[in-house]
Amino acid sequence: MSEIQTIQSVLTGEKYYRIPHDSGLTVFVYPKEGVRTTFGLFGTKYGSIDKSFKRSDEPEARTTPAGIAHFLEHKLFESEDGDAFSRFAKIGASSNAFTSFETTRYLFACTEKADEALEILLDFVQSPYFTAQTVQKEQGIIGQEIKMYDDDPQWRVLFNLLRALYHTHPIREDIAGTVESIAEITADHLYDCYHTFYNLRNMALSVAGSCTPECVLEICDKMLKPSAAVDVERAFPPEPDTVVTARTEERLAVAAPLFEFGVKAANAAKRCSEKDYATTEILLNIMASDSSPLFRRLLDASLINEASFSSEFFEGSGYASVIFGGESRDPDAVCEAIREEMRRLKAEGVSEEDVKRTAKALYGANISGLNVPEHLANAVMDMEFSGRELFRYLESFREITAADVNRRIAELFDEERSAVSVILPLEAEGEAV
Repeated sequence: MSEIQTIQSVLTGEKYYRIPHDSGLTVFVYPKEGVRTTFGLFGTKYGSIDKSFKRSDEPEARTTPAGIAHFLEHKLFESEDGDAFSRFAKIGASSNAFTSFETTRYLFACTEKADEALEILLDFVQSPYFTAQTVQKEQGIIGQEIKMYDDDPQWRVLFNLLRALYHTHPIREDIAGTVESIAEITADHLYDCYHTFYNLRNMALSVAGSCTPECVLEICDKMLKPSAAVDVERAFPPEPDTVVTARTEERLAVAAPLFEFGVKAANAAKRCSEKDYATTEILLNIMASDSSPLFRRLLDASLINEASFSSEFFEGSGYASVIFGGESRDPDAVCEAIREEMRRLKAEGVSEEDVKRTAKALYGANISGLNVPEHLANAVMDMEFSGRELFRYLESFREITAADVNRRIAELFDEERSAVSVILPLEAEGEAV
């Protein structure tokens, strides 16, 4: 019998439930009183970077064509009897799915008949159906999607940066693969990868909002099919700490130049702790939020616009970078200002006062998100798949000091590991090339 474990925040009293189900699946339930919506996520630790892997029941690793995780996401909604979208629509639930670098997730949202929606979710994700004919049809559909993203400047500026930062890590490759790589995918590839990564021991279910652990567990007992005890080891080629190139530039149909400036972290083989993740968020908020001195200088000089400038800690299995991006009439001037601010922070550090004020603001923003079922379900799954825990992450904001932030500055800000990607407007007719 699966045991319901309670996970409670010592600061807020909020709680959710973790259920190691007998089938091998880890189930999370986050009830919220007074909320009518139920949001469910069924996810697997399988994303675009998982091209090479070794199963514990096989002697050698294998390498697969790029784009299979995304291809599977498309195909699982189909069955011999129709598609899952129609099944959800009949009970008034919305549904969707998405593939990222490291996970694939299937979801539903509804205000009634949540038990039926959860049954549909668990049913179709566990019922693969692929044939040579349906695979060939999907290759054409995904090929068009790939071409669409090839024309998307925001997509191109990011992947150009990743290819400038990373030599070998598959993070540098498009999530959907290429037209050439998806042409290699067969029904056998799909079944092989499905049975490897859609093993329930490699997955999680996260349900939040109007729900109870008892009701979710009852449906899991009814719908889940036990999985074999197979582990998966991801295999990534060695990635040097250096960057490929310091600058990459391309021209596309944009009204104003776009840029992404990234600093590649060294020794990124291990995921950082909850505290280090929160510390990095505090650092980036102090450095580049809309209340920071850097932001004000760039805005006053008309080098950025308020809506587009952003920063993030881009981190996962075997990769980590700090990335700044936006739109600017002079991307090189913005990137030099970011470098100057990195140098200043390394020389001067941050104050205890700034750290405490920023930590308090970020903690409050995170707490406010605990009222949104979609945010809750995703946050719990994010933490599970990254080896972290939601409340430990939130509580770490109360512990972080200036010394912690200054340590992260020293660890992350190395200009030798930086690169910039720029998308410029197409040249006017008659302009020199």
